[in-house]
Amino acid sequence: MNKLSGIAANTDIMSIYKKTNNIVDDMRQIIDESQKRAYQAVDFRLIQRNWLIGYRIAEEELNGEERAEYGARIIKGLSKELTSIYGKGFTKTNLYSFYSFYKCFPEIFHSLSGKSGRLLSWTHYRTLLQVKDKTARNWYEKEAAEQTWSVRTLQRNISSQYYYRMLQTQRQDLVENEMKQLTAEYQSDKLEFIKNPVIAEFLGMAYNTDYEESDLETSILSNLQRFLMEMGKGYAFVARQQHIHTEKQEYYIDLVFYNYILKCFVLIDLKTNKITHQDVGQMDMYIRMYDELKRGKDDNPTLGIVLCADTDKDIARYSVLHGNEQMFMSKYKLYLPTEEELRNEIETQKMMYYLQHKEAESEMKADQPNESED
Repeated sequence: MNKLSGIAANTDIMSIYKKTNNIVDDMRQIIDESQKRAYQAVDFRLIQRNWLIGYRIAEEELNGEERAEYGARIIKGLSKELTSIYGKGFTKTNLYSFYSFYKCFPEIFHSLSGKSGRLLSWTHYRTLLQVKDKTARNWYEKEAAEQTWSVRTLQRNISSQYYYRMLQTQRQDLVENEMKQLTAEYQSDKLEFIKNPVIAEFLGMAYNTDYEESDLETSILSNLQRFLMEMGKGYAFVARQQHIHTEKQEYYIDLVFYNYILKCFVLIDLKTNKITHQDVGQMDMYIRMYDELKRGKDDNPTLGIVLCADTDKDIARYSVLHGNEQMFMSKYKLYLPTEEELRNEIETQKMMYYLQHKEAESEMKADQPNESED
């Protein structure tokens, strides 16, 4: 049975376009609206795909006591097969999310037929799967669509029990105004959609990290990668801007190495402002996740390096979980650059970056015609 029959999306921007006396404003309207419609079209197909995958997995369910075990085997086998064919994006976790998506929203496309409602993004729906209370989940979905909440706004509202607080308060306007103030910065990111690595995977493209890092950060990370590889102390490059996610948050680890002498993963996170306790705690979380998900039986505990490229003072800090300090002092330090070496490398790259940009600016000025000339 085709559950998607009769679904259509209005993608005509011609009827929306209105000419004004300002050509720049007109151009911005055309470009922004075209991008918005293109993003919506891609995400709509992504949602269709994930819903259909979940629907097909659900059809494999068997009645009886072994249903859960059978489903786990199906998903494990599917993950292996699909990953070998299509690459990233079809982990067991993702397949379970697709299955849960179908189970939680079995009539999602029918409910939109003939109505003015619109779909959220796939990341919105994946976030909504955290909400087990169907009534609350439907409320969050409706509010997110009507108020155009970003994914980060939706996540914060779910985590802060916004729905239940709105039910209990006598002053909903105060609670709502506070929420809007606290999430204002989350609503201003117009590139949120194209930052999403799920979209890049769906389109079969490499994830573009340029939207995540400034030019300075990109330059420093590129040279740190080369710096460690050229040390000749067993570093093998694993990933850059590696995407990992928990149920509530997306994370990107700047650089990941494996040291085959130390037999451990080495994670690097770069900050362009002062290091906070939250940054250290985040690195500890990365280490725990790597130890749980990536570390092999014969591997030593994962090591983290938090770097700060603050304009006033560069800082490098090593991070190991409690209980591994002795191993760090006796073994790890032999194959790691010192904190002073890392600070010097960051400072060198900053100087080179600024010099290169000054040269580029000078060349651009030299190429510009002299206004006094005919």
